[in-house]
Amino acid sequence: MTRHMLTLSCPDRPGIVAGLSAALFAHGGNITEADQFNDADTVMFFARIEFTLADGDAEPALRTALDSLAQSLDGRFELRRRDTPRRVLLLVSKFDHCLVDLLYRARIGELLMEPVGIVSNHPREVHASLDFGQIPYHYLPMVNGNKQAQEDAIRAVVADSGAELVVLARYMQILSDALAADLAGRCINIHHSFLPGFKGAKPYHQAHARGVKLIGASAHYVTADLDEGPIIAQDVEPISHADTPDDLVRKGRDIERRVLARAVSYHLEGRTFISGTRTVVFPH
Repeated sequence: MTRHMLTLSCPDRPGIVAGLSAALFAHGGNITEADQFNDADTVMFFARIEFTLADGDAEPALRTALDSLAQSLDGRFELRRRDTPRRVLLLVSKFDHCLVDLLYRARIGELLMEPVGIVSNHPREVHASLDFGQIPYHYLPMVNGNKQAQEDAIRAVVADSGAELVVLARYMQILSDALAADLAGRCINIHHSFLPGFKGAKPYHQAHARGVKLIGASAHYVTADLDEGPIIAQDVEPISHADTPDDLVRKGRDIERRVLARAVSYHLEGRTFISGTRTVVFPH
């Protein structure tokens, strides 16, 4: 008995669920979890289905049937075994709290991912206290302002590592429009503010200056529009007038860790779909 996960996105129309159910039934699939959403704004349909197959050999025939169905619906589908980890490339600058948190969650099995590399614009010595084990560390600085060469090197690491997802774990470099487009739908960033407010530099200091009573963090897909990508997960924490900017930074680190981990988990488990400028997220 093997557990599988199926995701589908396509223009909305009658009969989609019936077609999916019929294809699974015909190949011995037993649905154990199902979510769907009809987005009235984009007129798109999204579905995520977990199911078991009594006969593992039925998977190729099922894949063929789903491919035919997706083509008839002008849609896209993904079928994968539920226990198959995705290959993830992590980008980081100096602040490594999000990086460490993701690696820990992966090590204990909370995140079903295989870290295939760490990319940083700072040398390995900056993170000398951390044990990355056998995970390759790529020091890729921007030399003489040559952003093109640095991003070409990042592209090469993505390709060579077979990364399915790129995570900007407090990577404090703005991706070019071209690289953002290359990684569309498979690059997640953590922004240390509750978007869309307080964008740009020192958001906690901006929040402090405005006397806010809540601070937060947002994880979103990266697009060419800075900090405007579809939001996957957010969280907030109350503060008071007695909190200093350093207090906000300290509390913010905790929010950033949990928000990024939640967003990465959703993506790894096929629970996120991009629908225009928004996301559809099927929670656990």
